[in-house]
Amino acid sequence: MLRRSRHNLASRIFDRQLHSPRPGASINSVRRFYENLVPNYTIYDIDCPENSFRKFTDDGLYLISFSRNYQELIVYRPTWLTFSCKGEDCDFHGLPAKAKKFESFFTQLYCVSLASANELICKDFFLYVENNQFGLFATSTAQVHDAPAIEGATPGVPPIEKITFHLVRLQDGSKLDERVFRDDFVNLAHNMGVFLYDDILCIVSLRFQTIHILQIRDTGCFVDLREIGLFCREDDELFLNSHSQYMLPPGKKNQDELSNGLQQQDVQGSSFLSGIKQRLLSFVFRGIWNEETDHTLRVQRLKKKFYFHFQDYIDLIIWKVQFLDRHHLLIKLGSVDGGVSRNTDQHPAFFAVYNMETTEVIAFYQSFADELYNLFEQFSDHFHVASRNSLHVNFISSHSNNIHVLEQLRNIKNKSSCSPQFVKKMVASLPFSCQSLSPSPYFDQSLFRFDEKLISATDRHRQSTEHPIKFMSRRLPLIQKFKIKPGPEADVVDNRTRRISSFLFHPFLPFVLSIQQTYMQPTVVNIHFRR
Repeated sequence: MLRRSRHNLASRIFDRQLHSPRPGASINSVRRFYENLVPNYTIYDIDCPENSFRKFTDDGLYLISFSRNYQELIVYRPTWLTFSCKGEDCDFHGLPAKAKKFESFFTQLYCVSLASANELICKDFFLYVENNQFGLFATSTAQVHDAPAIEGATPGVPPIEKITFHLVRLQDGSKLDERVFRDDFVNLAHNMGVFLYDDILCIVSLRFQTIHILQIRDTGCFVDLREIGLFCREDDELFLNSHSQYMLPPGKKNQDELSNGLQQQDVQGSSFLSGIKQRLLSFVFRGIWNEETDHTLRVQRLKKKFYFHFQDYIDLIIWKVQFLDRHHLLIKLGSVDGGVSRNTDQHPAFFAVYNMETTEVIAFYQSFADELYNLFEQFSDHFHVASRNSLHVNFISSHSNNIHVLEQLRNIKNKSSCSPQFVKKMVASLPFSCQSLSPSPYFDQSLFRFDEKLISATDRHRQSTEHPIKFMSRRLPLIQKFKIKPGPEADVVDNRTRRISSFLFHPFLPFVLSIQQTYMQPTVVNIHFRR
């Protein structure tokens, strides 16, 4: 009976009636049904609108796409192919002609214009507020590479004239609110510069080194909670300006100069470091100070480990931020070059944990610190912060919750010849980009094995291969459960042409879109589903 239930869906249902799962394991037991519910049929090169498809929302209710000119948002409702059949043995009949049409699987809900004439929708940016079914989108103008330096801006970070964040109710396409950043730089690629935790939003201004914390209300509006950067507390600016008369240089005597003088000195960087930088330096100083009790050794250690690297600490800028919970931020810092680069692996990096309530830095690590790696290995799920309202996201495989992923990580570690370089490579992905992993059960490594070089839960484009991607059974290693082949059915292999594929998995249905893009050729969209 047990052997039959591994292969036969009806037997598995019958087995569920006879046996109750262990306490606390009911959901994992139910997920094993996906071993029998797989996308076993492919419709190649469907008739599809020329949109840029972004992803399914985590609750599976919507498919997000953008128009070809990246001016409009187009949202679809996933449906299922339905047709009637006359006669017997309908399972062996071919599908009707309408199965080749995109409209047989999706219903367009609306098309909404988001971008103005000189703006474009950022095709790699989208965040979903699941409890309210809100979508967060971004539009921006082009970068200005030869912009003049302005007060308070970080040198070397190119400005973008206008970045707009749009809050849209996905049920009907209503635009609820927007937030505009001018002459700023926010890294929008793959949600890198923005993080959402339940209803709290974090936006990192690279150019002005400010962490903007906002709340998304149930009514559909943005509310400012705090800004972390030049100041850490809401009344820091008021407090410093009220004491500016004691700190201004001689000659500034009138009232306007007294009220604005200190702030101008702050912005120009001539007198003060930013609040967040002072908190960081204080934590590093106290940590080194407490390492020794002898005064002479303490001074020597401070000279070697703090003052010698003082300018290096001063030059650090904030690269990326994520929430660890509603009160703590994980902040990645490094050089200016690394902040505007898509690949930061080659640049030295540091990590700080910041408490927003106490405005204190409570931990600080270099990118090759063993302590940070141990936390990453043992508590990876704490870095993959999931919404309390999202059930599917809680089952994404990681080396904290899946023995197979942990074994892969340890095998890589054992093969590594240089431990610091291995640690640096592993933690380079921190902080994790928000909503960057697919919650599809077909990426559950307790159920399936697949080549992660070809496909994974991470939201990234992949180099296309000429062979189908196989999903093998985890419990029966020699059994292939299903396969996915992007591109045309009868594909002519041309190694000179670079082909890029992306895969959009529905969060819980056996339904996949594979999209293959080839230079100067039409995009090929395939639908993989359970027939």
